[in-house]
Amino acid sequence: MLKVTQQPDVISFGGGLPAPELFPTTAIAEAARAVMETYGPAALQYSLTEGIPEMRRWVAERLTRRLGRIVEADSVTIVNGSQQGLDLVGKVFLDPGDHVVLEDPSYLGAIQAFDAYQTRYLTVDTDEDGLLPDSLERVLERADPFPKFLYLVPNFQNPTGRTLSGPRREQVVRICEEFGLPIFEDDPYNELRFEGGDLPSLLSHPSSAPIIYSGTASKIMAPGMRIAWLVIPDEEIREKVVLAKQGADLHSGTFAQYVFYQYARDGAAFDAHVRRIAATYAIRRDVMATALEEVMPEQARCTHPKGGMFLWITVPGVDTAELLHISARSKVVFVPGVNFYPGRNVHDGMRLNFSNASEKNIRIGVERLAHAVRVYKG
Repeated sequence: MLKVTQQPDVISFGGGLPAPELFPTTAIAEAARAVMETYGPAALQYSLTEGIPEMRRWVAERLTRRLGRIVEADSVTIVNGSQQGLDLVGKVFLDPGDHVVLEDPSYLGAIQAFDAYQTRYLTVDTDEDGLLPDSLERVLERADPFPKFLYLVPNFQNPTGRTLSGPRREQVVRICEEFGLPIFEDDPYNELRFEGGDLPSLLSHPSSAPIIYSGTASKIMAPGMRIAWLVIPDEEIREKVVLAKQGADLHSGTFAQYVFYQYARDGAAFDAHVRRIAATYAIRRDVMATALEEVMPEQARCTHPKGGMFLWITVPGVDTAELLHISARSKVVFVPGVNFYPGRNVHDGMRLNFSNASEKNIRIGVERLAHAVRVYKG
């Protein structure tokens, strides 16, 4: 797929790429200049493993406003992209043969990160409102050995685009509290909401079981900055994550942190920038959903996410891994759904990214995809 996407005439729904035309390039250039004038050599020096104080305070203040609970700056650790956060948590918690509880399907990047520690998976059933609490409870009652943590993406999940409903959020926290199971709440798409109001984070619910929260600037500024954060209220876990990060890279890039902070510190301008991203993605979601409805087989089923960057389509009777070979020849690619199932046992789904392609290319790409389905079915 990666080779195919290098061709200029290929339309990709495959990667989780933001729209590059929305990157605030001029503002970032101005911020970089201001950083050198304001901080000078300090912006180019080694820094704290946990992140520069300004960046940690910004994260704490923004999350306090958005998540419905007070977030202390001391609980924030800046990481080199949220993928590093996944790896560090895996490194701290997991030994070969340990279990992690996942939604089914779940984020491929998390599976890849945890696979590095020879992890096994317990999967929880989901529906249109996300993870099913009853299924989670059954999995934990039967688990042997007991899992190290639950990993989930509650908002506009990658890959399905589904959102965990409000009532289920507290149910999940209470179940994990009852069993003493830590939660890893991965929330990269929180600010990319198109419809409805924000739902309380899992972190906002008081719990005696540890909750680790992950957020990122990749979806609201630019992924090349590699700025993300872990909020870890539990001091013992946080210290272990910081030690693991010291062994990995000492600290995230000082200059990038200062540049991000310089740009984002103007809250009104930054909020306007994020709203522009969300508004653009909402249009592209609608274009893709409409096009799929018009040209895909009648039995195909598609999610309708209220935010984020992905939707999920199921085409009964179609092995989408095989379909990818056909669609690539038609110059359109996607990620086959089997990759998101730890058991690799479901083959008729696919994840489509709507954030990166233009509205015109979305329409063309969906038509090419429908043609590939017709070829597959013969």
